Amino acid sequence: MQVKAVAKGIGVSASKVRPVLDLIRGKQVDEALTILKFTPTPTAKTVAKVVKSAAANAENNFQLLRQDLKIAGVFADGGPMMKRYRARSRGQASPVLKRTSHITVIVGDEES
Repeated sequence: MQVKAVAKGIGVSASKVRPVLDLIRGKQVDEALTILKFTPTPTAKTVAKVVKSAAANAENNFQLLRQDLKIAGVFADGGPMMKRYRARSRGQASPVLKRTSHITVIVGDEES
């Protein structure tokens, strides 16, 4: 059985989140949380929250054991962008795109 958790509208671009997700893909949940704890990026804390949420969903809603849970899939998609403009020389303006992302973590037990 697979269970997922999604964090939407995270204030970091998806390209900054994806390298952190590559570290934990396919690992056991407890091992992934240990890796994220010692990863020196600000996004690791957010990813750890989503992994904990997916594990809690599996435990509470489907009575799966935490030690049997493995990260079956994890990905980050681009979310909505806030568009701002920055003043430039000679009366011009250039766009500033404040990107957001949606982080999805799917956990499953060993047989799934």
